[in-house]
Amino acid sequence: MPLRKNVFEHKYADVNNIRLHYVTVGKGKLIMFLHGFPEFWYEWKNQLAEFGRDYQAVAPDMRGYNLSSKPVEVEQYRMKYLINDIRALAEHLGYKKFILVAHDWGGGVAWPFAIRHPEYLEKLIIINAVHPITFMRELRDNPAQQKASQYILVYRTPKAEEILSRNNYALPASNLLEDGLKQGYFTEEDRKAYIEAWSQPGALTGGLNYYRAAHLGSFTGESDDSLSADPSLFTVVVPTLVIWGEKDKWLLTGNLEGLEKYVPNLTIKRIPDGSHWVIHEKPGLVNSYIREFIEG
Repeated sequence: MPLRKNVFEHKYADVNNIRLHYVTVGKGKLIMFLHGFPEFWYEWKNQLAEFGRDYQAVAPDMRGYNLSSKPVEVEQYRMKYLINDIRALAEHLGYKKFILVAHDWGGGVAWPFAIRHPEYLEKLIIINAVHPITFMRELRDNPAQQKASQYILVYRTPKAEEILSRNNYALPASNLLEDGLKQGYFTEEDRKAYIEAWSQPGALTGGLNYYRAAHLGSFTGESDDSLSADPSLFTVVVPTLVIWGEKDKWLLTGNLEGLEKYVPNLTIKRIPDGSHWVIHEKPGLVNSYIREFIEG
């Protein structure tokens, strides 16, 4: 009799004064996956299938996205709320210790989560997502990163929703899906799933509110004291793996320089021909790096 494949279960958790939708697969230790912009839980479908074989693999729609609550106030997307969502979801699932994997804006939450709540984490895996201090440094000092980040200014304007939703979400579809549809790692079914998620009422605004609520002082000309702050305030003490697609055109490899100053227990795996979307391009390689790290 063949083994029954683990089933993706869709569930909801009422935590931190909102409702989070999440997908869970398998049983065992908790491994949680945090998506970025403009994705949703579905970004991790390959990882859920892989790690759901021997872990409880969970991928939430983060607040503001897809089927999770979408608070109207930009203030509700400040980092303290985003961090507490993750802590509260882990506790809702019955865990006080877990493995955290994150990409893009998911990493934007995972880094500070690890800084503030190391006691919750067994290990941290970051994929093409910037540590707050190295990113601030690159925005201040690196003209190439300044240029690559111009989109952030657009995303913070009131016109961002109209720009991104124009022509049936042509811009996010082009950025995220176009190469994959040509090369075969995305299907028409995937495209429909993303457009359905982007079409959820308030979802585009929810995702954009992460940019609007974020403090990116060095980039916007405001004063930013974090670069001169005590490095210990931004130190990640948990064992950390950083996987980086080096062809990322938005987050440049300069963000890796000096990272060990803030992450003493650091492993870096560079993927020279991977882009920002390396999770989708090379799921087998990404999964093998994650598994080697968490089981090593």
